[in-house]
Amino acid sequence: MRVAVAVSALAMAVAGVVAGVGVSAQESPYVGRWNITGTGPDVRKVYFLDVKQVGDKLEALFLDRGGHATPVAWIKVENGELQWQYGGGGETLPKPSCGPLYRAKLEGGKLIGQHETPGVPCPAPPRPAGAAPATPRPMPAPATVKWVGVRQPTFPPSNANGTHAYGAPVVIVGPGVGKEVWAGLGTEPGDTCVDRWTMADGVMTNGVPARGERSTCNPHTKQRFKDFRIDAEFNLGAGQNSGLYLRGRYELQLMLQVPGRVAAYPGQLMDIYGWKRADVYAGNGPDEWQVLEAVVVGNRLTATLNGKKVHDNALLPAVTGGAMDNDELAPGPIMIQGDHSKVSFRKLVVTPITTPGT
Repeated sequence: MRVAVAVSALAMAVAGVVAGVGVSAQESPYVGRWNITGTGPDVRKVYFLDVKQVGDKLEALFLDRGGHATPVAWIKVENGELQWQYGGGGETLPKPSCGPLYRAKLEGGKLIGQHETPGVPCPAPPRPAGAAPATPRPMPAPATVKWVGVRQPTFPPSNANGTHAYGAPVVIVGPGVGKEVWAGLGTEPGDTCVDRWTMADGVMTNGVPARGERSTCNPHTKQRFKDFRIDAEFNLGAGQNSGLYLRGRYELQLMLQVPGRVAAYPGQLMDIYGWKRADVYAGNGPDEWQVLEAVVVGNRLTATLNGKKVHDNALLPAVTGGAMDNDELAPGPIMIQGDHSKVSFRKLVVTPITTPGT
């Protein structure tokens, strides 16, 4: 009898190894993609966290409000609490264990967490030989940022290339249209930016602040859109950097390619910033007008620049740095990034899709 039991137990153990039972760790409940939003006075702070489990360890990408999502320095669960440190910019590991310590627990299916700023100072990047020492930046006052994370929503099946039914076009930039269609020009509570946008002969152009001055505002439309076609004509000089935010969440990068150089990450003309490069580079030269046609349905995008298709029913994976919010299933505005450098628009028309095609 003992022999039979022993053989049976051995057989079950072998079967378990073959099937992988007991070999891989149980998946952490924190695994998944999280849209994180600050609470109280920090409600404008938007983050994104993508947690994966590799064996018995966790790995993650983190979008720390601005820039684009990159690997964290480390992430773990300790005493039931999810903890991580971002470690600053950069694409690869290892990163320094610096910056705020982010901590969260699961409550009702949500991440309820906080972090203390500025946290552990990150080491300064190396400077070229012979370069003058960097001027130390003043450290911000310590603060506690509280936030809530919810799982990224699932979009219904969407096809930007479908046969759509359209409503009436909405002219946002063009002859006879002024600033009355725009918000976010420094007049809302909590705004610290300056309105340096001008309208002249149907062209909307931003002004660039002098060094040390407050940044120029990123205006957004008062009207919000869900599924739509957008037609735009914009102008960029060499080295200029702007962005067109679809629903205020997904940035199409407006930055001309530097001859002979490709950005290390998706961050040049018509890239879905930080997530996907344009299929082809289709930019005209500096100070020439660029013609954009794009269709957004659900989390799908098809776009043509200067007659060349740059995205074909491409996935919008998650919000990009600088997003106004991360309520992804809700309609959102069109936003223009004006706080980096000069950009001009002479056409911006949004045509809502009343019935998306399949």
